Amino acid sequence: MTDAERLIGRRGFLALGVGGATALTLGAGFWKEVLQAAGTTTAARRRAPAYGPLAPPDANGIRLPRGFRSRVVARGGREVADTGYRWHEASDGAATFPTDGGGWILVSNSEVLDGGASAVRFHSDGTVEDAYRILAGTTQNCSGGGTPWGTWLSCEEVEDGRVWECDPAGGRKAAVRPAMGVFKHEAAAVDPRGRRVYLTEDLIDGCLYRFTPTRWPDLSTGKLEVAIVGAGGHVRWVAVPDSAGRSTPTRDQVHGSTRFARAEGIWFDGGTLYVTTTADSRVHAYHTAAERIEVIYDGLASPEAPLVRVDALTGSRAGELFVCEDIATDEINIGVITRAGEVGRFLSVTGSQHVDSELTGAAFDPSGGRLYFSSQRARQTGAIYEVSGPFRRVRAA
Repeated sequence: MTDAERLIGRRGFLALGVGGATALTLGAGFWKEVLQAAGTTTAARRRAPAYGPLAPPDANGIRLPRGFRSRVVARGGREVADTGYRWHEASDGAATFPTDGGGWILVSNSEVLDGGASAVRFHSDGTVEDAYRILAGTTQNCSGGGTPWGTWLSCEEVEDGRVWECDPAGGRKAAVRPAMGVFKHEAAAVDPRGRRVYLTEDLIDGCLYRFTPTRWPDLSTGKLEVAIVGAGGHVRWVAVPDSAGRSTPTRDQVHGSTRFARAEGIWFDGGTLYVTTTADSRVHAYHTAAERIEVIYDGLASPEAPLVRVDALTGSRAGELFVCEDIATDEINIGVITRAGEVGRFLSVTGSQHVDSELTGAAFDPSGGRLYFSSQRARQTGAIYEVSGPFRRVRAA
């Protein structure tokens, strides 16, 4: 198999950690310049990896740049550290939340039939303090997103899926938010200035939605709208008549609603919403003030494109974009796009323990020094890994 064939064969921020983490502020102009270059020039498509060449696989089957190391945080069906809590299977969307004393909580969804979500609480030194369930009785919880007020929005990826608002600390019972739509949810991203939540739908003919609460930030009532993209990428938002989809799916209720080819990853950044569509390997940028959307990266434009089947997104403190690819092969990557325009692999998972898996739930801890991700079907039940090392935490001028 040639390199080009491997790229086509292989190839979705989560949300950023919230509750104290600094929002990234890269504008669409920067990403357009970098990503369009990646689709047109060999040098930009695959420069030297942003953090250096990858070492041979470690004990976890992960190839990392020099100075980085990995550890297993949780494995599906096994106890987390000495907490007594048995971790869920098929870990997916994730986010982190800071706690008093410099610790943090990692929240993770479970994409199985009896889904839900769990959390791991860490001490300030990174040791595990506790693990527990924060959502139960739901189905196939895929991705979601964190909120600026410190809750986790867990999304069900089934036809009658709903959004559940969860307390990462587990002190309050999760609340369903049906006003945010009943459809095959993937991910959510909050625009705190515009006081809206954007939502993706993981179907080949799915749509892009936005939800405006009646009273911010109460998500129990509000208006759900669907995007219609017109000439020049101008976006018109039209109210969905029946957000519960009782007789007609939400995506079919508004004539002319634009179809996105498996909209998955979604990340809000300083007035720009980034959306990945896995089926056509594209990254879209929606400019909220101008109400205009454009394709800023097309992974199928060249057989040598560095990223295809783009899925989950998350950002580093240095303004780097970390991108998971959604495909099960003998080597699965998380790519990184730097402010300097380098596009390459940050890590790869390999070996029999990751056969038929995919990488999900990329999220940095509040300090920006640890990256969490899941190999969803590692050793069949899935595992969450922590990668620590010299991540860049300061933006280049």
